[in-house]
Amino acid sequence: MKTSTRWTIGSLIAVALLIATMAVYAVVKPSAQPGVGDSRGGVPAVADDSHRLTEPDGSTVTLVEFLDFECEVCGAVYPVIEQLRAEYGDRVTFVVRYFPIPSHRNSMNAAVAVEAAAQQGRFEAMYSRMFETQAEWGEQQESKAPLFRTFAEDLGLDLAMYDAAVADPATQERVASDFDAGRALGVEGTPTVFVNDEQIELRSEADLRNALDAALAK
Repeated sequence: MKTSTRWTIGSLIAVALLIATMAVYAVVKPSAQPGVGDSRGGVPAVADDSHRLTEPDGSTVTLVEFLDFECEVCGAVYPVIEQLRAEYGDRVTFVVRYFPIPSHRNSMNAAVAVEAAAQQGRFEAMYSRMFETQAEWGEQQESKAPLFRTFAEDLGLDLAMYDAAVADPATQERVASDFDAGRALGVEGTPTVFVNDEQIELRSEADLRNALDAALAK
């Protein structure tokens, strides 16, 4: 299983990251390409309101992933991140930030649904549900917001509160704030990962492990 996961990441990242970059370049179009690890305009890779999957006491290392729930490479990386959390979660803070690619029909709908769930303390549950079900709703042109509402119901959320959050422009603005921060950091495609504000060139699972091990060794 582990070998299959690595093969998926190794083959998908090389092609799909390029495709994702090309797909969003016309929208993102940064004025200048920052160097690896740059925080343009002093923008850090993690914000005070960022969603943390783990936050161990005394952690000095933070992994931040900018992701799109409809991105197939993000879906392939998801189980790797889960494995890394299991191995490093007692020492490393894992953070998720939204970066819905405009060309993906349901990426913003999915992010808004996850953010609405987060307002009821169920960020991680909805985050996981999106990736676990990606194959059944991704790459489709009709809105999947009704399906995402069934996820909320399955998770036992207060649906009136959920509906209100989805309809509230502030929820989409919260998602957009992550996207804007990503743009400021030079993010052009997903997934884009930072370890302690340094952007990692993601080609395989080993790149993430090496970055975490190096940061922990400092």
